[in-house]
Amino acid sequence: MAIILQEAQEWYRDLMDNKSDPRVNDFFLLSSPLPTLGMCIFYAYFSTSLGPRLMANRKPMELRSVLVIYNAIQTIFSAWICYEYLMSGWWGHYSFKCQPVDYGNSPLALRMVNICWWYYISKFTEFFDTLFFILRKKNEHVSTLHVIHHGCMPFSVWMGLKFAPGGHSTFFALLNSFVHIVMYFYYMIAAMGPKYQKFIWWKKYLTTFQMVQFVAIFTHQFQLLFRDCDYPKGFMVWIGLHGVMFLFLFSDFYKAKYLNAARRRRQAVKANGHANGNGHGLPANGHSKHLGNGDAPLTANGSNKGACMPVLEDEYVTRNGNGNANGNGHAGGGFFKEGALSSNESILNPDSSSSSLHQRKVK
Repeated sequence: MAIILQEAQEWYRDLMDNKSDPRVNDFFLLSSPLPTLGMCIFYAYFSTSLGPRLMANRKPMELRSVLVIYNAIQTIFSAWICYEYLMSGWWGHYSFKCQPVDYGNSPLALRMVNICWWYYISKFTEFFDTLFFILRKKNEHVSTLHVIHHGCMPFSVWMGLKFAPGGHSTFFALLNSFVHIVMYFYYMIAAMGPKYQKFIWWKKYLTTFQMVQFVAIFTHQFQLLFRDCDYPKGFMVWIGLHGVMFLFLFSDFYKAKYLNAARRRRQAVKANGHANGNGHGLPANGHSKHLGNGDAPLTANGSNKGACMPVLEDEYVTRNGNGNANGNGHAGGGFFKEGALSSNESILNPDSSSSSLHQRKVK
């Protein structure tokens, strides 16, 4: 046993001292994988257990202003990272077919190393996405998909930064940063209130946008399986598998959110009609209102709510001024609100609409 432990220690020291990139040895958090691994594990524990328990007997926090500022900062931060990846190689210097790592000390190579470290740091700042859900007691959005997506990224990026800071797989970071510009800009507008919703009509395309990103990532990575390239095959496969894994997870989310939307709408309207006793599956006023274009009902089992951060549309009913449904048990204006707000608005800001609108999810 002692011999095995000694060999393991020697292997680890050789890996850290001789196989890693010496240019990053003095970078913050790069001397050992343990701090990063520990923070990822604590993030998973806090997100799924400790955080919800700490908030169990506390009121949800109102964080609209904080969310607007946070998402604005993340948008700018992501834009800068994307720009630096372009200027460090991908805008005219790198090859999309095969790009080895430049382990030299040229200004361009060192610029790439630097932005790789900042991209690594950005994976920790994204932990605040989850923290804000928990502080607002929206724990249903801290899903398995959400926790996996945020929890594994810092350690994955740490390995790339430690051993291959540059080259072929940084296309993943470039593309991911670009997607985050769009995503965080959307969240910023959504958190600003209902009067700004008209500017984010394109919200229905965001989940598809994320899925296209993953296809592009694993396609770009796996092309090296069919061509000779002086790039570490292990990192190529590792990043490519990330793209495949997230594509499957987001596809499950997408199917539950969109492909079953029509069926769930019909069921909800039918159930509403039976409750009314009119037998026609219509709301009390006799007119069938529908969700706005691109809006969709909640997932069947809630397992995939909260995709980084969620792009969901909540269904909700309107209530009259005293907080109760009108005499027939339904809102005077119909069961569904036309053009429902994105959940990042209705979830982040439960008071974002008029005082007579009390939102609730339709289970």
